[in-house]
Amino acid sequence: MEKSLATLTGPTWPGVHYFTTQIAGGYSQGPWRGLNLGQHCGDNPIHVAQNRALLRSHLPNTPHWVQQVHGTDLYYATGAGAHEAAWHDAPRADAMWTDQKNTVLAILTADCLPVVITDHRAQVIGVAHAGWRGLAGGVLQRLFTQLQSQCDSSAQWRAWIGPAISQAHFEVGAEVYETFLHVNTDLAAYFIYDQASQRYWADLPRIARYLLNQCDSTMQVHVSHACTYAETENYYSYRRHNLTGRIATIAWLG
Repeated sequence: MEKSLATLTGPTWPGVHYFTTQIAGGYSQGPWRGLNLGQHCGDNPIHVAQNRALLRSHLPNTPHWVQQVHGTDLYYATGAGAHEAAWHDAPRADAMWTDQKNTVLAILTADCLPVVITDHRAQVIGVAHAGWRGLAGGVLQRLFTQLQSQCDSSAQWRAWIGPAISQAHFEVGAEVYETFLHVNTDLAAYFIYDQASQRYWADLPRIARYLLNQCDSTMQVHVSHACTYAETENYYSYRRHNLTGRIATIAWLG
């Protein structure tokens, strides 16, 4: 039986295509059940290849994948990506961008934020993998600065924050809270302190939205509000089960 591809997307943007994959469909079994697109998480490589082939059948080109390390490095993508390139052979980066039509960008997540940024004329597009380390390190600001450098000053910007772990399920220690306060003390508003555990609940999507609007106060930032931890039938979550698969956020101009 032919497998289907389930996805979630945001507002319609002329000249731009983007979505995040969901678990439904796919070939993986066990803890990776469904459409696992990550090669590095212990799944059967044959099943991952089948899942990526299913995804590819819905795209205009082979996607570019990167080796994500919770950093801030950028990768410029053009043309077709390497077919089934091994994880350890992929470029090390946590954000990628392109100004070429039908060049497909792919970011893997399982609780971290996938963030898509583009301009209103669809001249450039970028996608970032932003966990708390990447957010605090400035991965979104670096990506936006790169995209902004490719456009004139009249460009208007829009972003989409895809499925990620919600504040109700993301408990962190004081070191994470303090790291963000070193970035900007305003970010304290996105943490709830739990007196009993002496830990914090962090709202990564709202932190990302704040940081994007610091880059450009007029940027239209749309948040999916989908929670990878809570929506067990739709998304993988590393916090829920550390042996699990990865969803992908895909974006291209065209």
